[in-house]
Amino acid sequence: MTSGAAAGRYARALFDVVLKEGGDVETAQADFQQFVDLFEQHPVLATTLGNPAIPASKKQAVAKSLIERAGPISPVVGKIILLLAERDRILLLPEIARRYRERVMDHQKVIRGQVTTAIALPPDKLRALEQGLQAATGRKVVLETKVDPSIIGGVITRLGSTVYDGSVTTQLQKMKQALIEGAP
Repeated sequence: MTSGAAAGRYARALFDVVLKEGGDVETAQADFQQFVDLFEQHPVLATTLGNPAIPASKKQAVAKSLIERAGPISPVVGKIILLLAERDRILLLPEIARRYRERVMDHQKVIRGQVTTAIALPPDKLRALEQGLQAATGRKVVLETKVDPSIIGGVITRLGSTVYDGSVTTQLQKMKQALIEGAP
């Protein structure tokens, strides 16, 4: 099993257990992200716990100590951290967190997208665009903005794998192609 597939399974299991036990999926996400941040801030810790030469029992002891020092966290998150240490999968933390975050967003019917414009989009226009896309998709839309002067004008919106390209550059390319195809 690839590490991506394994991370997806761990994320799904974490999400399902949190829901089953009546926990708050967002709290579990924050608790889990706390450990991801810890490992990203201390690469030596991640390298050490990812080292196959170190016995699983020692990794579990370190993970247990980290959980105890973290303060109050969701018991489910604590269990999965220990399980990852036991199975020598602690290096999957960032990918599991990403996959879990996607599950939470899907559960909350939130879709992230990206909007690219030639100049910065004013906040009121961004909100209007988000509301229009929300009406079209039936989901809450959260857009990340990006400025790319090469599109000249208009907007390129990306929601998941769907792209809505209303840029001036694309329109000019379409006109050029139509003129080339129509020429004798």
